[in-house]
Amino acid sequence: MSSDELMRRVIRLAEENVRAKLGGPFAAIVSKNGEIVAEGTNLVTSTNDPTAHAELVAIRRACVAISSFQLVGLELYTSCEPCPMCLGAIYWARPSAIYYGATHNDAAAAGFDDSFIYEQTRLPVTQRAIPMRQALSDEAQSPFAVWRNTAGTIPY
Repeated sequence: MSSDELMRRVIRLAEENVRAKLGGPFAAIVSKNGEIVAEGTNLVTSTNDPTAHAELVAIRRACVAISSFQLVGLELYTSCEPCPMCLGAIYWARPSAIYYGATHNDAAAAGFDDSFIYEQTRLPVTQRAIPMRQALSDEAQSPFAVWRNTAGTIPY
């Protein structure tokens, strides 16, 4: 499939997801050389999972399909510019490219405004809307020491 065909497919999936009342108006496709590896739609409300955004669903399914935790050499098509959570996951998955349809401003106009999250990440921890407090910082170093001293760990 061409890039335009993949983009049209992802837009149709987003529309179908709304009609099926499975979640928000978002969909994503992971592809390799124009072939679909995995698809995902927003399933937040139908699964009661705030992390079930289309991009994450598609990434999870693609990683299972290719037996890897990285999408190197694959492309992600998404009906809308990824939110901060999805963008973080996308960077960890390391696809070769991201193609998106609507912008985050388009999503905000439809009631899906994530600008507050961007604003929160720019604030010092002590000024964020949800209180964040560090606890047991010395003891929390132990898992990193175990990681560094354990043979055969897989870096990512």
